[in-house]
Amino acid sequence: MEAEVDHSLSAENLAVGYDQREIIHDLSVRIPTGKISVIVGANACGKSTLLKTLARLLKPSRGTVLLDGKSIQSIPTRAVALKLGLLPQSPTAPEGITVADLVGRGRYPRQGWIRQWTKGDDEAIADAMLSTDVLEIADRPIDELSGGQRQRVWIAMALAQETDILLLDEPTTFLDLTHQFEVLDLLVDLNKRDQRTIVLVLHDLNQACRFGDHLIAMKDGAIVAEGNPSEVITEEVVQDVFGLAVKIIPDPVAGSPMVVPIGRHTTRADPPTTDSPTTDSSAAGTANPAAKALAASAAANGICRPTDR
Repeated sequence: MEAEVDHSLSAENLAVGYDQREIIHDLSVRIPTGKISVIVGANACGKSTLLKTLARLLKPSRGTVLLDGKSIQSIPTRAVALKLGLLPQSPTAPEGITVADLVGRGRYPRQGWIRQWTKGDDEAIADAMLSTDVLEIADRPIDELSGGQRQRVWIAMALAQETDILLLDEPTTFLDLTHQFEVLDLLVDLNKRDQRTIVLVLHDLNQACRFGDHLIAMKDGAIVAEGNPSEVITEEVVQDVFGLAVKIIPDPVAGSPMVVPIGRHTTRADPPTTDSPTTDSSAAGTANPAAKALAASAAANGICRPTDR
């Protein structure tokens, strides 16, 4: 990988959709170079559509994606693949293919009629598998691996491309909690080691805050907030983007914002005081929301209060 080159990725005034339905509306964004950016938002808000457009899988109806200051649509496919790697949602591999063969496919953009396989390709593949801790299973078929192992193999294939920019669409989907953190820790390792620009879509806001340097919050095909996690993940933004009432507290491990949903049935009731029993009617109404509601209803109907019966 050309570590000395800082490749840039941005978008200006994007409009993107499927058939006649527009998903993204007049969106502009600049991806911070050498950082981990996380796109968050409710389902169907345009997160994956934006990522696919940045990767040139979708062509915008208006606006442009800029790779190193040039329209990505004008850059030859091979040249894009040398700068930008993509791990899509739920990728599929040919039946029976081994780990080493799949990772090796990451080198295809660097092959050509003149340039053939070299020792450098072997070293790139070995380094990618070593970085993702899959070197020991190089000869095993993909079909035999666990979900976490398969995901690390796919990331190894993307790393074998040796691109400066790496895009990942929900890389933790379908993984258990241990494998989720393995994948996210790996991405942080790669970012710190090679200063790779990493952009990923995540659903878990707490993981986004813990592992992301830069968050992009989307709603209805537009960006409503972006910046560092403490700027983006506020109670107001979460309510606006997700329609969810939450409390934001410091993560006791990382110190990043931690989202605690309030919900309707899981809010802890205030514990009773030990100084005096709550036997009078006013205290009962305060401590018991149901009794308070019944009392209000009874008063409105001119009958006795439930606590007086």
